Amino acid sequence: MPVNRTVIAIAPIPPELEAHLAARFDLRHERLGTGTSMPGIRVIVTTSMAGADEAVMDAFPDLALIACNGTGLDKIDLAAAAARGVTVQHTPDIVTEDTADFAVGLMYATSRRIAEADRFVRSGRWRTERMTPSRRLYSRTVGIVGLGNIGSAIARRAAGIGMTVLYTGPREKPDVPYAYRPDVVTLAREADILVLSCPGGPATHHLVGAEVLEALGSEGILINVSRGSVVQQEPLLAALENGIIAGAGLDVFESEPDIDPRFFKLENAVLQPHYAAVTRETRQAMADLLGATIARYFDTAISA
Repeated sequence: MPVNRTVIAIAPIPPELEAHLAARFDLRHERLGTGTSMPGIRVIVTTSMAGADEAVMDAFPDLALIACNGTGLDKIDLAAAAARGVTVQHTPDIVTEDTADFAVGLMYATSRRIAEADRFVRSGRWRTERMTPSRRLYSRTVGIVGLGNIGSAIARRAAGIGMTVLYTGPREKPDVPYAYRPDVVTLAREADILVLSCPGGPATHHLVGAEVLEALGSEGILINVSRGSVVQQEPLLAALENGIIAGAGLDVFESEPDIDPRFFKLENAVLQPHYAAVTRETRQAMADLLGATIARYFDTAISA
């Protein structure tokens, strides 16, 4: 029996991935509803933001491969996939360098107030006012939460511009040249800038709340290129509104893209649309990886 080479996208996917898959497979988009059942479909495509829960897998009784565009797996039910013998392919390493670049960009944008200064000039205020001084990055201390691939790439960049690097995570890494701190509160207390580059999921859910933000202090800056779920939103808004911290550079939000409009009024917050890994180079590399994985699966199924 010939192998069905249909690939179902269960969420909107980037145009680069769309073009790549449509050229090689029978790519279709489906919105799943209650009771949907699509036997014979072996490959589905999703994104880290959309994920795939047990109900999605139930809709595809012959599912063998979930191709996920993105690094996060917290919205994919990995236990359900394992129980069904379903392989999950995501794109973690591809996003490392671009995400690290973006984190450093947010550090500059918030500490040097680049986005705020742009608004200052555009509004015409420069004619009659002068901005107060910003803060340098060189010689300051960055605390990194999660020294995985992305966190390590951020650390290398920060050290290269003359920053002191501290980190925390599940365990100390004796082979790195950075000082370890046992918990996020201790790290925040010593850091000028706290960067979140840890995975999402239950282990890090609401890891950063009022206690961490108070430890970071009125001169401190929070950078989040991790997941919105890592930060408690209400304490963060209160901290930004009341000067508990100096500012924040945020690429992710707990309820994105429908974020709390209170963020829009904050001059001390740099807001980004989950954009850290959105470069042409990364998008194409992600499409290439997922396309190759799907092709390899179909080729293996045909030869079996």
